[in-house]
Amino acid sequence: MKKEKKEPVEDAQRFEKDALRLHGLYRGKVEILPKCPIRGLDDFSIWYTPGVAEVCREITRYREKVFEYTNRANTVAIISDGTRVLGLGNIGPEAALPVMEGKAIIFKYLGGVDAFPVVLDTRDEDEIVKVCKYIAPSFGGINLEDIEKPKCFSILERLKKELDIPVWHDDQQGTATVTLAALINALKVVGKNKDEVKIAMIGAGAANTATFRLLTLYGIPSGNIIVVDSTGILNRERTDLMNDEEKWKICTLSNRENRRGGIKEALEGADVCIALSRPGPGVIKKEWIKAMSRDPVVFACANPVPEIWPWEAKEEGARIVATGRSDFPNQVNNSLCFPGMFRGVFDVQARSITDEMCLASAEAIAQFAEKKGIREDYIIPAMNEFDVFTEVAVAAGMKAIEQGIARRAIKEKDLRDVVIKRINESRERINRLIEKL
Repeated sequence: MKKEKKEPVEDAQRFEKDALRLHGLYRGKVEILPKCPIRGLDDFSIWYTPGVAEVCREITRYREKVFEYTNRANTVAIISDGTRVLGLGNIGPEAALPVMEGKAIIFKYLGGVDAFPVVLDTRDEDEIVKVCKYIAPSFGGINLEDIEKPKCFSILERLKKELDIPVWHDDQQGTATVTLAALINALKVVGKNKDEVKIAMIGAGAANTATFRLLTLYGIPSGNIIVVDSTGILNRERTDLMNDEEKWKICTLSNRENRRGGIKEALEGADVCIALSRPGPGVIKKEWIKAMSRDPVVFACANPVPEIWPWEAKEEGARIVATGRSDFPNQVNNSLCFPGMFRGVFDVQARSITDEMCLASAEAIAQFAEKKGIREDYIIPAMNEFDVFTEVAVAAGMKAIEQGIARRAIKEKDLRDVVIKRINESRERINRLIEKL
């Protein structure tokens, strides 16, 4: 009997029932296991009292030794208040916890990094900053996740200034890094130059705001970029945005033509559409793709449903289409970046993460795919191409050393060896545990 063909939408929604069933079966996704040997109760005399007292005294004398004698140099806190979760919006800390657990297992499996979900029952910016500062001595880094704007911007900037460990907002820096990596190769496939390309950015939230900044650092003229928020195109007449520091900056730097209108008008003549807005479909109409330039590139990256379905964009002439989903080609996913980024910064003990480190990581991701042979349905590596995480880690770590923000100076070859060893050991340990389940 011939197998009935599923409709594209039905096929795209097939994971939802399995997710509910399997999350219930395992009752979550993370647990804590020791990494030191416990052969009997006598071992606790070393790992706990009385032996541990000497370790405490040594750290008291030399505070930096906390990174040597504890797991702090490999731990990150995943902080969220649940106000901007995926495409689901403000669903609260409890409902955000499954996402943060998922983030933790990606950190461990792909980067060998120990990550702990910390969801907060407060939406107050000052309180969130206080919590992060209070718990910072336990962690080597802070990963801010799914926090609403505009406070996500100020929380990141405040913590970067007030803490001497890396602070990262994945919805800003992570999204921007991976988006740039995909764009670098997409432009190569369609044969367009970064100095001349015209880009329409749909959405002016945390993701596209950071992406705008990284695109201009890469060398794309800011005047060639048009950004659209929920009200319309950002331009120098949008005085309603003068009190929004991030958006007003974009108003003054972008849109050289001072174009007005909405998404439709922003897409007219554009070479590239980078949509990081609200879940679709239908946010971007099929017919609007026709008005773009020759061989248009469309990134429709809202989750869980893209702003326009990939097959619809293709029908209307898009040469390259990328989304945020793993079940379509060209997944633009933060997971390509943050595990390797933290692996790299931890192994050189960097004090922060800079835009230059993001740019170096984006170029490393793009080069990894280019070496394998880029094409319309392969502009960025897939998550199962595990060697890409090593490249990101090395790029980020070496840039941190170059910028003078690393506690440890290490040669590139030595850093690569350390990164490969840490990631492989972590993945092998997880696989052994899974085999015994």
